[in-house]
Amino acid sequence: MSASGILVVNAGSASIKFAMFEVVDPGGVPSLLYRGLVDRVDASHAHFRASDGGGRDLADSQFEAKSGKGLDHTAMLETMLDWLDSVAGQIDLVAAGHRVVHGGDEFCRPIEIDSSVIARLEGLIPLAPLHQPQNIEAIRALGLSRPGLRQVACFDTAFHASQPELARRLALPRALHDAGIKRYGFHGLSYEYVASVLPEYLGDKSAGRVVVAHLGNGASMCAMREGRSVATTMGFTPLDGLVMGTRCGLMDPGVILHLLEEKHMAPAEITDLLYRRSGLLGVSGISSDMRILLESPAPQAREAVELFVYRISRELGSLAAALGGLDALLFTGGIGERSAVIRSLACRAASWLGVELDESANREHGPRISTPRSSTSAWVVPANEELMIARHVLEAIAE
Repeated sequence: MSASGILVVNAGSASIKFAMFEVVDPGGVPSLLYRGLVDRVDASHAHFRASDGGGRDLADSQFEAKSGKGLDHTAMLETMLDWLDSVAGQIDLVAAGHRVVHGGDEFCRPIEIDSSVIARLEGLIPLAPLHQPQNIEAIRALGLSRPGLRQVACFDTAFHASQPELARRLALPRALHDAGIKRYGFHGLSYEYVASVLPEYLGDKSAGRVVVAHLGNGASMCAMREGRSVATTMGFTPLDGLVMGTRCGLMDPGVILHLLEEKHMAPAEITDLLYRRSGLLGVSGISSDMRILLESPAPQAREAVELFVYRISRELGSLAAALGGLDALLFTGGIGERSAVIRSLACRAASWLGVELDESANREHGPRISTPRSSTSAWVVPANEELMIARHVLEAIAE
């Protein structure tokens, strides 16, 4: 009898990340078999990389579009599926799960996809115009490539649906709020995974006042109580909050008016500025990669790093206020997991909240990076959004 497989798809505008999980026991934990990335280089060329569940490289190659066609999501998915068939032919693919950025107020839990769900997801495109279309395109492409394969949408906004209504409201006229202009929050699948493993790290304090810092090219923070979202730094879009790789983070909306009226910038130019030319890249003028900035002697690089940490410190104070105190601070995401320097700077800035850093443990990347006498503990928790999606898929197709 062949084993069952769950495919996890995370589609961006020019890339598709994937992971394949094996399911031996439907009630057990899915086991990672393979993960990889199809990254479009240009209109006709792409880069394919893949590794096994242990991180051993299995593929790293360039390829061209077939028959002179452009490399759309369908072509990239076909390449990915052909490779999976070649290495995992004994695995019976039973379902696929998709990371979908926006679920609005309608989708507060994963849902199996049909034509009506796709239509409703398309209705949310105005709330996430740079992300939602790619998510939908990947769903359609996989449906064409594997007709009959069950697909499940898992939403990055859903985890934050537990927030109090007051935390989600913007101080705009009620008609706009009722039309969907409110704080949604993102990175929910990452936070949901961290919430699911809190007892492993915090024990009987896992239901307490916790802030999780998801730090990477996209960065945000989330305040949790009893493992549920209370407040988060991202709002109506993934632009809000912390400084990010190329995104601006918190900004006075009057700046947008100034760019429109005084600089005569078109909306498309402003979108490109805020999403792709700001953040660490914009401040430093060097790179959006934190590793490069930390190694650079340039004062602009140092300023970008300092601003990144300063915003973390400011938002941590705000989230601790929303919780009425702080019991634990957790770091996850690419920077959060790998940069001892950023964690050290952030924890030092949080000493007023009771965080006392253990520098030796921090250099070893934890998991606990605070001293035993620290009244607020600090931890490093590896992200695993793919596993969270695989779990959701199993639950959805079992209903």
